[in-house]
Amino acid sequence: MTEMCSVNGIGMQDINEKTETADMTAKNTMDKSEQRFGKVLLLAAVFVVVLLLAILATLVAASIPAIKAFGLTFFWGTTWDAAAEKFGALPFLAGTLITSFLATLICIPFSIAISIFLGEYFKEGVFSAFLRSSVEVLAGIPSVIYGLWGLFLLMPIMRAIEMYLGVTPHGVGLLTSALILAIMIIPFSASIGREVITLVPGDLKEAAFSLGATRFEVIRNVIIPYARSGIIAGILLSLGRAIGETMAVTMLIGNSNFIPTGIFDPSNTMASVIANEFAEATGITAASLIYVALVLFLVTTVVNIVGTYVIKKVALEASKEVT
Repeated sequence: MTEMCSVNGIGMQDINEKTETADMTAKNTMDKSEQRFGKVLLLAAVFVVVLLLAILATLVAASIPAIKAFGLTFFWGTTWDAAAEKFGALPFLAGTLITSFLATLICIPFSIAISIFLGEYFKEGVFSAFLRSSVEVLAGIPSVIYGLWGLFLLMPIMRAIEMYLGVTPHGVGLLTSALILAIMIIPFSASIGREVITLVPGDLKEAAFSLGATRFEVIRNVIIPYARSGIIAGILLSLGRAIGETMAVTMLIGNSNFIPTGIFDPSNTMASVIANEFAEATGITAASLIYVALVLFLVTTVVNIVGTYVIKKVALEASKEVT
């Protein structure tokens, strides 16, 4: 009997040892898998950084002749003359910033209204689904179609308005391109805003309603403060798209290489001048256009950095207001 117990004890010990060994093997295998997965994620992150630096290095290397020739005066130079080989980016920088910020200002009230309407008033139902689908379709329309639509419909309207106001009836110009840009970026901002508004906790809204607040008061005092950072993020993403938009702007801005003196004047953006002239550019002209691309890259980077800072600051203030 004693021998049988000792044999059983040895057998149980062997089983326990084998179980522990199997557990250790499985754990080591999982650890190795997690390490491999972590390395894959690290490589993906490094690839993004390397890609960004590669783009920057390519732009800098290709624009070195223009950098040596014009230096920092390129940023505030007002002459763009390929025949005389005199180049300055200020007209295009001004055109880019004016059209982008003007389009964003036009976009803000419409995008916020659409976000609240779809995120709070009509969350479900056939009508809501139809509106959401319409917004998504608008976001996916190619910019060249917006440009053609602007040429055939918006430009004659703007020309009539300009004639009524007594200004030169170009039809194309800063305001025309800003309007088409605003129409293009509204779906992006509205979609992000709607998603953020739908994430507002129902308990916060119910608490406000229980205190006698109206729907408008709930939207103003609860929903907007809670979703403010997301709404601003959508607006800033839309601004980033407006800055880099090319085709629709090229078709409607008038392509004038002079600093505009009014919102009805023809102008040019950094993206549109590159699209118009790069195919036939050589030598210092090509280098200057790439220098413009480098400036566009830097402007976009600065806007994104400022946008990130603003979003973090607004999110912190909103959390304090809600609490």
